[in-house]
Amino acid sequence: MCGIAGIVRDAPSGVALASLERMAGALRHRGPDGYGFYVSPRAGLAHVRLSIIDIACGAQPMTTEGGALVITYNGEIYNYIELRAELEALGHRFRTRSDTEVLLHAWMAWGSAMFERLNGQFAFGLLDRRDGSLLLARDRFGVRPLFYAEHDGTLVFGSEAKALFASGEVPAAPDLLGLDEVFSFWAARAPRTVFAGVRQLEPGCWARWADGRLAVHRFSAFDYAEADVEPADALETLDGILRSSVALRMRADVPVGGYLSGGLDSSVTCALAAAASPFALRTFSVTFDDPRLDESAHQRLVAGQLRSVHAIQPIGQDEIGAVFPEVVRHAETPLVRTAPAPMYLLAKLTRGGDIKVVLTGEGSDELFLGYDLYKETLVRRFCLRRPGSAWRPRLFDRLYPYLAHERGGEMWRQFFLTAGEGDDPLFSHMPRILLTSRIKDFYSADVRAGLAGADVVQELREDLPPGFGRWSDLGRAAYLELHTLLAGYLLSSQGDRMAMAHGVEGRYPFLDPRLFAFLSRLPTRSLLRGLREKDLLRRWAKSVVPPGVLDRPKQPYRAPDVAAFFGRATPAYVDERLGEDAVRRAGLFDPAATAGLVRRCRSGKATGFRENQALVGLLSAQLWHQQFFAEAAVPPPLPAARADVVLRAADDPALEPATDGVKA
Repeated sequence: MCGIAGIVRDAPSGVALASLERMAGALRHRGPDGYGFYVSPRAGLAHVRLSIIDIACGAQPMTTEGGALVITYNGEIYNYIELRAELEALGHRFRTRSDTEVLLHAWMAWGSAMFERLNGQFAFGLLDRRDGSLLLARDRFGVRPLFYAEHDGTLVFGSEAKALFASGEVPAAPDLLGLDEVFSFWAARAPRTVFAGVRQLEPGCWARWADGRLAVHRFSAFDYAEADVEPADALETLDGILRSSVALRMRADVPVGGYLSGGLDSSVTCALAAAASPFALRTFSVTFDDPRLDESAHQRLVAGQLRSVHAIQPIGQDEIGAVFPEVVRHAETPLVRTAPAPMYLLAKLTRGGDIKVVLTGEGSDELFLGYDLYKETLVRRFCLRRPGSAWRPRLFDRLYPYLAHERGGEMWRQFFLTAGEGDDPLFSHMPRILLTSRIKDFYSADVRAGLAGADVVQELREDLPPGFGRWSDLGRAAYLELHTLLAGYLLSSQGDRMAMAHGVEGRYPFLDPRLFAFLSRLPTRSLLRGLREKDLLRRWAKSVVPPGVLDRPKQPYRAPDVAAFFGRATPAYVDERLGEDAVRRAGLFDPAATAGLVRRCRSGKATGFRENQALVGLLSAQLWHQQFFAEAAVPPPLPAARADVVLRAADDPALEPATDGVKA
């Protein structure tokens, strides 16, 4: 993985190398192994490299042999070896062993039709000097980020928003609608961001910048055309896809490790990786002081079976509080949970162990219907069919067993039964949306006025795909989970940003497009059978993971929230950022309401979901405001004099279509 950035102009007015040096400096954590630049009168590209494939010859920006195409690329195309063979059969010649060069030739050979062939996680900017256009693209699931801003005939883009601000061409200002989406869905929904004037390319999209305009196109969309009957060869098909997916994601010129939580998904991933690795697999996990959150026994069980070289990062309340400001700076958004903080510390442990590529189990819950939210949706529907039933609502007490100390009783059941109408297309997600939206009770009068008339939840309803109404309840829920939570939060704030803060690349075998295509066409009862989640995966995994992992109740990954800031000690920044003067200056929240929440947290009375989310949301938003607006720091630039690659174009003419890198 790497960091990319660029500036492209409609007119040949020049791109300052100093701007690119600053943009690269802002992304240095994403690519600590090298960096490079391309400069012409119309365009400038920057790249910071995390070298994983073709370490000797894979430096970027990279061009085709005659210079017609120039690319800055962040990602991995896992099937690049197979694609290269296809391209060589068409007459293309290669100078490197990198997947970067495969992308260049794939665009030249197939144009936008190449996207249907790519199995990978990627974001890139590709300058086509034959017509002066720029191609931007982002993978199907949104594993890799890509931000951009347009102004006065100029497009500025980068892997992170901080690179855009470092260019000196994009001012940093909050977007209240983006903030409102965070406090509704846990993340701003692409293409919106939490920064005014800054957009993010949607997952599964590519865009072409030409003549001062950006035209966005979709190359991949989710669909849930469920069959009535499970195919007889379902387990055999699943076996082939999972083993192939892991094998493809083991391709690297550096060792590949694994994150091991002790749950089913990471255990499956690490078991298949260990079988495919020529060396003892390196595995990494976090443990917590709080026994309700700790999964160390299951981690040791799996690590022992795999005979992996296992490393553990113990995490207490103090550790989360200590790193939380850095977590927010890398996430570039307010948060509603502290869960990214342990992932930040886990990535630090991993990189400290000389591993910079890890496989993780992310994506399995979305594809195999593993979250309790899916069970909750079925139980809510079941209860609404007999609204007068006294016993049906008691099924809610069987959900979320890991929250036994926080839930139960009539109020708990009524919350689920009254959270949204039965015909609401967002039916499955309204309990989460309503609970998260309680953070908005703390908004300042100015923020309320700025959001007057806006309704981001209704925007989501109006933005659903045409086929949404034809899908089952669980198909709709799965789509909403992919669309609102996976890309914006799990793969970003908790995934890419925390890993790449330490130069660690996460790879996700469950997010193979072949696996989604297979599972989305199965009957949902193959995935969620009654209240047993991931039924198909569990049936398949019997011979892969220990019974203790296979049969254990699901325990989602969580971390301490209020206790991380008002436990044994309170970090100084907490009182500073949540103090009355700081809250008033930022202008996001009401100082009196904030002070009341802080008093409850300090006294130990804030124990429910609402107050835990509110505390994390308010504190992270205050830190975000400080870091990006009130006291924004300027990162040191990366000097071109020390770059691995500096490509310069004396002029920027439109080149004739050429047999660039292709035999005549």
